[in-house]
Amino acid sequence: MRSITLAIALVLGTGSLATAYAHEGHFSAGEPGDPNMPARTVTVTMRDDDGAMRFEPARIEVKKGEQIRFVIANKGVLKHEFTLASVAENKKHGAMMQKFPDMEHDDPNAKSAEPGKTAEILWRFTNAGAFEFACLIPGHYEAGMHGAAIVK
Repeated sequence: MRSITLAIALVLGTGSLATAYAHEGHFSAGEPGDPNMPARTVTVTMRDDDGAMRFEPARIEVKKGEQIRFVIANKGVLKHEFTLASVAENKKHGAMMQKFPDMEHDDPNAKSAEPGKTAEILWRFTNAGAFEFACLIPGHYEAGMHGAAIVK
């Protein structure tokens, strides 16, 4: 009985994690891109050398409606992630990551990458505003691993 209760709790917990990003398939920063449409490629490098954790570049600017293919390269020695959302959504999800630090991301707006690996996100920015990309692995955000996505 105990293992059944634990299994149910894990399933329900996983569902609530997904809602941290989106409600009913809606994302604050836009929507998953269409692979049949043109996209501008933006390479984002994740680093953790010299005692600092960071994204390069730490700021990107896009036009509302623009589709971006993010090529996310982990050039560090630690596992990192790239999560694109509002600052409030990332803060909420970061709190969940404190409870589930080994959570893997393979979502439309979030990817995990082991050292030396790359990941891709195809994204269409349908909403203007200031958004954030961040590594929400515990301690990484606080060490400086976040950046701004400005949509005009």
